[in-house]
This record gives sequence, structure tokens and C-alpha cells, in this order.
Amino acid sequence: MKFVIAPDSFKGSLSAVAVADAIENGIYAADPDAVIKKIPVADGGEGTVEAIIAASGGRIYEQNVIGPLGDDVKAFFGVLSDGITAIIEMAAASGLPLVPDDKRNPMHTTTYGTGQLIKAAMDKGCRRIIIGIGGSATNDGGVGMAQALGVKFYDDNGCVIDEFGGKVLSSIAHIDVSQLDPRVKDVEITVACDVTNPLCGPAGAAAVYGPQKGATPEMVEELDKGLANLAEVMKKDIGKDVKDVPGAGAAGGLGAGLMAFLGASLKPGMDIIIEITHMDEYVKNCDIVITGEGRTDEQTVYGKVPVGVAKVANRYGKPVICLSGSLGDGAEKVYECGITAVFSIIDKPMDLEMAMASTKQLLERSAKAITRLLQAFKGRNII
Repeated sequence: MKFVIAPDSFKGSLSAVAVADAIENGIYAADPDAVIKKIPVADGGEGTVEAIIAASGGRIYEQNVIGPLGDDVKAFFGVLSDGITAIIEMAAASGLPLVPDDKRNPMHTTTYGTGQLIKAAMDKGCRRIIIGIGGSATNDGGVGMAQALGVKFYDDNGCVIDEFGGKVLSSIAHIDVSQLDPRVKDVEITVACDVTNPLCGPAGAAAVYGPQKGATPEMVEELDKGLANLAEVMKKDIGKDVKDVPGAGAAGGLGAGLMAFLGASLKPGMDIIIEITHMDEYVKNCDIVITGEGRTDEQTVYGKVPVGVAKVANRYGKPVICLSGSLGDGAEKVYECGITAVFSIIDKPMDLEMAMASTKQLLERSAKAITRLLQAFKGRNII
């Protein structure tokens, strides 16, 4: 039988790549002659580079950059086997996991390191850059990213703003893009973005996401005003009005910065994965698709990986099995989205700690059992 394995990560337990490997092991244990294509899927946050490189081929490069707190961190980016397409996850350079809980403060965190990764990708000769912007620790509107690429920001006194973080946003009076890295104009930049928040306001970057990055109510108010100011100066000085564009508020306004300074386009992460990995081609020629996620519930239908994979499978009439760490309220709604069957991998009573520690083995056992069942039906010419 021919399988396509296209799971999300099981957050806190296994990456999407490790989940796909475990399912593959289970299938082979039951059917050594199985033909398998693994397409691990990530949503633009942590694990995006690993997943895309694993599915499509290429190489991961390490790069020292300035982290969200202004100190040196070791980040990375990927280059696909075509040699011209780079994959960047901003979380590697400017992500929340890089900031200890007691130091989380979006007034100070910067996207400068993300700009350095973009520069490093261009140094490798990449002419197409895909950026996943999930998991940010920042709320600087992409100012740090732009600073790393040569954009200058000035205050009312005509002095260059060389500080980092959301605290500088309200001080920006003028933007000079004349020293922006000239290679940017020849690079196609696509942002994997699955949120539709505007830059500022009640549904904006600061109000919705600021608190999880350490912002107090007072900070949220100041950051929101700062982002509004940045949007006005962008419109005045560089002719880019991105304030209300859906997704502008993603990653603390990095979505707006990437659009305004680099001419980036925003696209749903799942659509990017489907395109890069040629998922349609593999699904079209397989017998069954197996996807998975850490928890399946009523939220899964709102654009999560299993439903995105099912949409591809449905185009070709392929059955889709979803393996999940747990099933919550509303899990059955995924059947309306084209998933054929959904199973919890938990096969006996256990607490959460044990389940997370045993995820690999549980996935292998579930995949093995499902494959044996499929073989039984196949032998009777049922499938």
C-alpha cells in the first residue's frame, strides 16, 4: 500500500518530523513492503524549518544573531535543494522560548535577529524567502528586522533611533529606506501567516498577543499607540498603508513590517506547505493519508493541520486517518471536513506525563494496528 504521512507536531512531546517517523515505523512493522512519503507539517512557528527541509530536501545552516533580548543567540535557517529558496522561522531568532519568563517584556524585545537571518539567506544567494512568524517574543512592528537590513528610524529631533523594542515605536517620526539592502527588491518574500489581526486596535498585535509576551495593561496601551504611530509614519514616508491589512498584527506587527519594508505577501501556512512539498502530487498517487496532532477537538476545524491535509486528500477521493494524542469536545466535527476516521493513540489509562513521555511508542502501536486492519480489508478486495 502507498501511504502519505502528513502530521502536525504533538506540542511538548514530538516535532512533526518525529511524529511522521513514528507513524512510519508502525506502518513498516505491519507492512514491510509499504511505500511511504512523509510530509511533516508545521504552522510557521517552531519546527517549520525542520519540517519543510525533511519533506522537501535541502540543508539547515546555523547563524549567530542578536536575540530578542539583544544578546547573541545561535539561530538557523534552511535552504531547499533548489538552492534559491530559504525557509526561516522567526522564532529561531526572535521567539518567546528564547526569553526567560521573568524577562518577558515586549517593550524591550526585538526582531533584529530575524532581519539578520533574512540577510544571511540572501548572502547564500536565495531569491525566494519563506518566513514563518509564529511564536514571537516581540511587539516592535518589525522595526528591529528593518534596522538589521539598513532601514533608519529618526525621532523628532532628527536623531537616529538605535535602541530596540516596542518602546521606540512612539518616538519614530521619520523613516529612511534609502540604505535598505538593495538585494531585497530582487527577492520574493512570502510570510506564513494564519492570523488575520490588524496592526493595532482592540484586535491588534498589542491587545491580543501582548499579555502572553509579558505586557501589562499599561504596556499594551503604550504599544498599541506606538504601532499606530509606526503605521502613520510608514504611510507618510514610504507610501505603505498596512495598518488594517489582515495579518499585519501577526508576530507583534512583524507582518506589517515585512509587508511595508520588504514588499512581502502573507499567505496561509498550510497553503505554503502544500505548494513547497508538492503534497497534491503525492496524495493523488497514494492509497491512504495519515495525519495527526496532539489534541483534536472543535478547534481543529478552524484551519489546523489535519483539516488542511484532508482538503488535499478530498480532491482526489483519498481516505484520511487522524491520530491524536487526545480527543476533546467537538472532535467529531472533523468528519464534516473530510477526515475519514480519528483515533486517540492512548491505549490504556495513563496520566498526561506518561502519555507525553510515551508518544512515540503510542504512535507506532496505533499506526501498526491501523495498517494491519487495512491489510485485512485489502486482502478481501474491500479496499
